[in-house]
Amino acid sequence: MPDSGAVLDWYDRHARILPWRVPPQDRARGIKPNPYHVWLSEIMLQQTTIAAVGKYFAAFTRLWPTVADLAAAPLDDVLVQWAGLGYYARARNLHACANAVMENHGGNFPQTAARLRDLPGIGDYTSAAIAAICHDEQVAVLDGNVDRVMARFLALPVPVREEKALIRARVQEAVPERAGDFAQAMMDLGATICAPRRANCLVCPLERDCQGTRTGNPLTFPVPAPKAEKPHRFGHAFVIRHPDGSVFLRQRGPKGLLAKMTEVPGTEWVGEEKDANFPLKGQWKEAGLVTHTFTHFHLSLSVWSIQSDQALDEGWWACIDALDNEALPSVFRKVLKAAGLQ
Repeated sequence: MPDSGAVLDWYDRHARILPWRVPPQDRARGIKPNPYHVWLSEIMLQQTTIAAVGKYFAAFTRLWPTVADLAAAPLDDVLVQWAGLGYYARARNLHACANAVMENHGGNFPQTAARLRDLPGIGDYTSAAIAAICHDEQVAVLDGNVDRVMARFLALPVPVREEKALIRARVQEAVPERAGDFAQAMMDLGATICAPRRANCLVCPLERDCQGTRTGNPLTFPVPAPKAEKPHRFGHAFVIRHPDGSVFLRQRGPKGLLAKMTEVPGTEWVGEEKDANFPLKGQWKEAGLVTHTFTHFHLSLSVWSIQSDQALDEGWWACIDALDNEALPSVFRKVLKAAGLQ
């Protein structure tokens, strides 16, 4: 198992400075992490890099300094601020979780991983991270960085997903009393020393016992899992421009991908190309093709535009200059750009 003492000694000297983190020296003096900040950062960091998250974290904590403030905010405002982070289900769960903390826990996050898992949008990793970092619960915290460190440490001959239980067991055996610092140290190791395309073994605190290092080529680990080919979907997007310069938008349905987000009117996204079924009569002009890749599929949208003062049954006219105030996902910003409006 990993040498937790060596890992913590390294972390005490090399811990990254992050806006939501309490440095190990301050933690030793009794300064405790803010559970709201830790939770917010962990939700934002899912599928997103630290470099990208910084400005969003700053904006959220400025607008909503506490979980109570976030719970009281309209969901649409939260979605607008989330725009650009992607995976908008996280934003909806973020808002739902804040409300659950207020309504069911008196505004205080639960202190154990088991109880945290009952909150919306909090799974095994996030619950363990919050419980360990904020309350030193001695629980294994496994993210992509830790998985990579352990795959090399153990020289796993199979993809990580096939040996998750083994990795969890080995990390769990190593968790010390300083569980929060250890969890963050392992993440930092994977982000800075045992990185995806390099392994700085000479300065790694785990080098002595690392099986991957002993093979002479630690970068062969983790063994890559075979990638399934993503399917391709097709659709049409209809940009309706009012003579006054505004554009017609509407809200997506309450469930499914990009639920409740703002969109440009369009067709369903299906597995074959179909002719456009225009929502209004008039002289539609073809404005180009937009491609976008989601987690599970590639999308191609044929973009059409028209000038008209006729609105659809549901939706609203939005001023072009105020589109930053709309919860408009990037795929639809691409559509507006193709139509010459962004």
